[in-house]
Amino acid sequence: MIHPIKTYPDGVLRRVAKEVSDITDEIRRLARDMAETMCAARGVGLAANQIGQPIRVVTIETGSEKESVPLVILNPVIVALEGEDALEEGCLSIPGFYETIKRAKEAVVKGVTIDGKEFTVECSGLLARAIQHELDHLNGILFVDHLSPVKKQLFKREYAKEKK
Repeated sequence: MIHPIKTYPDGVLRRVAKEVSDITDEIRRLARDMAETMCAARGVGLAANQIGQPIRVVTIETGSEKESVPLVILNPVIVALEGEDALEEGCLSIPGFYETIKRAKEAVVKGVTIDGKEFTVECSGLLARAIQHELDHLNGILFVDHLSPVKKQLFKREYAKEKK
């Protein structure tokens, strides 16, 4: 089922998501719905709070493999970050706005699969960037929060004007 994506300035995007304590059928359904919603919106990643569910679930699909399946991570935690890169980012919750953001080039992330297995993934490039972006969402942080104060003010003014 495809869900509507919450957009800035919806308050749920600023809530810190709660950990998943039990992997229930409801959580499995949510993960499937998130993957479907993300793909329908042509996104690279989606955090549960972007569809109004402030729980620690993310789906990511970078399209780097032909037959790739969206990665679902429950309770993700960044263990290590290395390097730095500045690339353009966008967000399904801030449609039409793109800006260059500095993020680590490489990341090590621990999490739990939808089957309840703990795992660690080492990643780089777009996957590392997407994981950092989605984990920010789980902590109530939007990519525009990484902008300089001047650019942040410009964003607020321009984006508010577009929304009217």
